[in-house]
Amino acid sequence: MASKILGMGNALVDIMTRLKDDQILEQMNLPKGTMQLVNREFIWQILDKTISLPKSLSSGGSAANTIHGLANLGIETAFIGKVGSDEFGEIFKKDLVLKKINPLIFYGLNETGRAVALISPDSERTFATFLGAAVELSEDDIDSSIFKGFKYFHIEGYLVQNHHLIEKAVRLAKKNDLIVSLDMASFNVVETNREFLASIIEEYVDIVFANEEEAKVFTGFTPEEAIASIARDCSIAIVKLGEKGSIIQQKDKRFTVPSIKSNCIDTTGAGDLYASGFLYGLTKNFQLEKCGQLGSLLAGNVIEVIGAKMDESRWKTIHAEIERINQDK
Repeated sequence: MASKILGMGNALVDIMTRLKDDQILEQMNLPKGTMQLVNREFIWQILDKTISLPKSLSSGGSAANTIHGLANLGIETAFIGKVGSDEFGEIFKKDLVLKKINPLIFYGLNETGRAVALISPDSERTFATFLGAAVELSEDDIDSSIFKGFKYFHIEGYLVQNHHLIEKAVRLAKKNDLIVSLDMASFNVVETNREFLASIIEEYVDIVFANEEEAKVFTGFTPEEAIASIARDCSIAIVKLGEKGSIIQQKDKRFTVPSIKSNCIDTTGAGDLYASGFLYGLTKNFQLEKCGQLGSLLAGNVIEVIGAKMDESRWKTIHAEIERINQDK
């Protein structure tokens, strides 16, 4: 039996929307490529402005995307999140159950959170996120029993704004001997929570995923210097460099892993699925370089589709490629 992985994050429903140009971003004052937290009214304004554009709905949120990726790779998983008692909440929960992910779902007073992903013609995506019930997940919802039987605990940086929740969760995870994995998730979240992030990484976190911007905001350094700085405070540090691949460091060992050739349509979920591939490799005791190759494989595939979910035929191809990577000496 493979190692079980528990995830915790903002339970959101993604509304993926293809833009004809960037005019709506300018009209709504949304800086391209960012994730902005907005209120319910703002979300409805965007939905109204994009009513004629093609859309698709799926369960989302950074950690949930990673857990879905792991479930598709055959890993036993569970997810902690909070939704509203509404149609969107049911969509989110049904998506978990469909993939045999154990839904550790709580219900809040607000509507289920939604993330409107506005995809520009150049594939860059801009998120307007209404957290809704997701933000109601609190330290009172979790106790030590939730962590029993798992080996890994994966959390997203978006939750870091709730310091009490994160601190209790990582403390309980370590008390139960779990390996803690953190995806920094957003440079603006890192910017406003830098000191807190530094303290929990040093004390509790074993694996850190960051992209180039997040690493720079967190350390003030270029990727090569940033990864050395992060690796001093955790067991494994990963800096993702988009089409330039990724850098992985453990102690004084460093690996550079290229990206795979892809026809990029939408970058949503690329970092989340990279984490899926990397963590899968760890559960199989792969060498770190191979873990990075699996991360690149999944990231390179998910950017060829709209949203963070891939169909069965693509997953079948991914499984065959994983087998090839595993046999490659």
